[in-house]
Amino acid sequence: MVYSLAAATLTVAAPLGCDSDTAEGTEPARAAADVLVTGTDDEMLVLEVTEANRIVVRLPRVELGQGITTAVAMMIAEELDARLADVDIPLADARTKGNQSTGGSNSVSSLYGPARQLAATARARLVTAAARRWHVPAWSLRTSETTVIAPDGRTATYGSLTRSAAGIRRTSVSAKPKPAARHKVIGRPTGRIDARDIVTGKARYAGDLDVAGAGPTVVARPPTLGGKLVSVDDRAARAMDGVRAVVKVPGGVAVVADTFHHAFQARDALKVKWAPGPLAALSDAAIRSRLRAAVPRPGPAPHGSKQVEGEFEFAFVSHAPMEVLTAVADVRADRAELWFSSQTPMDARDGIASAVGLRASQVKVHVMRGGGSFGRRLNFDAAIEAALISKAAKQPVKLMWSRNDDMRHGRMRPASHHRIRASHADGRVVAFTHATASVNESYGKQGAANQAVYVRPARAASARPLAAPLPSDSGLYNFGRLSGDSGGVDLAMPLGAWRSVDSGTVRTAEEIMVDEIAGALGVDPVAFRRTTLRSKAVRAVLDKVAAAGSWGAPLPAGHGQGVAVHEEYGSCVACLVEIDGSDPKKPRVTKVVMAADVGTVVNPRGLEAQLMGAATDGISTVLTAGLHIDRGAVREGSYKDFQWARQRNAPLHFEAHIMPSKGDPGGAGELGVPAASGAVANAYARATGLKPRRFPLNF
Repeated sequence: MVYSLAAATLTVAAPLGCDSDTAEGTEPARAAADVLVTGTDDEMLVLEVTEANRIVVRLPRVELGQGITTAVAMMIAEELDARLADVDIPLADARTKGNQSTGGSNSVSSLYGPARQLAATARARLVTAAARRWHVPAWSLRTSETTVIAPDGRTATYGSLTRSAAGIRRTSVSAKPKPAARHKVIGRPTGRIDARDIVTGKARYAGDLDVAGAGPTVVARPPTLGGKLVSVDDRAARAMDGVRAVVKVPGGVAVVADTFHHAFQARDALKVKWAPGPLAALSDAAIRSRLRAAVPRPGPAPHGSKQVEGEFEFAFVSHAPMEVLTAVADVRADRAELWFSSQTPMDARDGIASAVGLRASQVKVHVMRGGGSFGRRLNFDAAIEAALISKAAKQPVKLMWSRNDDMRHGRMRPASHHRIRASHADGRVVAFTHATASVNESYGKQGAANQAVYVRPARAASARPLAAPLPSDSGLYNFGRLSGDSGGVDLAMPLGAWRSVDSGTVRTAEEIMVDEIAGALGVDPVAFRRTTLRSKAVRAVLDKVAAAGSWGAPLPAGHGQGVAVHEEYGSCVACLVEIDGSDPKKPRVTKVVMAADVGTVVNPRGLEAQLMGAATDGISTVLTAGLHIDRGAVREGSYKDFQWARQRNAPLHFEAHIMPSKGDPGGAGELGVPAASGAVANAYARATGLKPRRFPLNF
């Protein structure tokens, strides 16, 4: 169903879901008298055609570098027969109701139907308006380049028709979206609509904002996780030039200044005494030991079967987005206004309101584009802290968490331990058990100061019942009886959903085991997968990478190939990796070939970029990148010691193959990480003859 709003310009709105029974909160706000039809959902995608011939869609998702604004612009341009350059996709502010979350690799799939229907309806009304103006049959008109064209050559831009089109209730032509066979924009590799703005500095992030009176702000934080402020001598800091305020907040001591240079100088001049955090006696070895002990023991193996077993450890990992967390906050006695990048702006607004003692209706959240996230901006701890500082300092602030702040006090992927046992008999696997234990976030009765917690339903490890089966129950392989329990270790640590969440560790461990099972049975890893995979689509992507990547080709000594597959979000992917492991301590991935089936692909170039990013994630987390815990403190504090892949670590050859499909779009943003990680680990094993068990390998 599609709903229309009366306005001076053509505006139509389509619901993204149906979970409430009033219509409000659309962007931009309209007076109640303007609403002609009320739908069953107030979470609407709104399209406006302006008199300047601009097509504007305020997007209830956040652009984090994943290219969602480009994908939606392509959907709109396709159905409207508009120039892509005429489509603007600003981000919607936090709304009052509905679903405005960005995550779970579902943005394209959830918007694909509503966005196209929205634009198709707008096109039908524009054509009808032109037909009435020219007194010709509507079916005789065509649309192209943001223009309606008559058989005699007359033209009218959409902008010139928008006033009359806004009043049309019944169209004279079909308002159905095009069939895929007529697509000219969707499915065509397309550069990002914001690429030029990004590389020229025109794109605006929270740190670029110049909000009147907002003082650059930084926070002095404890050396250990959860450390508490005992006392502070701030006399020297307050006396320094450019310092506006020094205030205490739950996470430390904040300094507000004229510039960030002044703020950092004053922060370093503070004389602070800290009490150690609750983990001050705990380091990596003890955490690993506790995790190992928390993994449930498997039941007896099937009688007469042989076993292939493995235990795997995964370290904590920082999200480390390129743009550090930044939030601008202006908190007054009766209202608050904030600007920051958020994947959960509605939850953020509610959390901020609670923290500063206001009603949610008194808090306005402007959603800014983000320079990366990987799950980090699901949480809004920096925004809550900025609001508390603004309230205490009685002035607007621009808070920036430094790289060190976020790595040592921000959220991280939890460490985990996996125990897998595959039972085989007569050349096939008859039972497969995968049990895990993961660190769970727990602050006891005290609560986590400023830690805004977002848990993705049915995905986060801490939300999984202790006796629930692990992702092996997806049945990717014909492995007989599947089972697996999970345990946990509760620690006062800030944890968060990290790109691909559980699958990034679970599937990596399982794909390593699939190779080792194949070895135990004396079968080639690709051939073994082909005979045991349940899905034809997964076999197809596996076959594609095996052929394109020349699986089994002769390689120099110390080099090896590895493969892995993954299926999730209604999509599937395979990855082939070649690695130079001649020096096992300094392995180098030399080649990556990926193939993905994600249903209908809106922008193949965007999908290729997602797969390339996933390959980098796999290379990084398997080989070099992780966080150590030393006596309750995170050791790594910058890109220098958090060893994410650099250009010198990137594969010399990368290619991505997109499988043709007529199905609905599936998810792609997180899809490739588990397959890439598993393929890197398996390539390393084949190159070195070693069995990788602890990740990253350099730990």
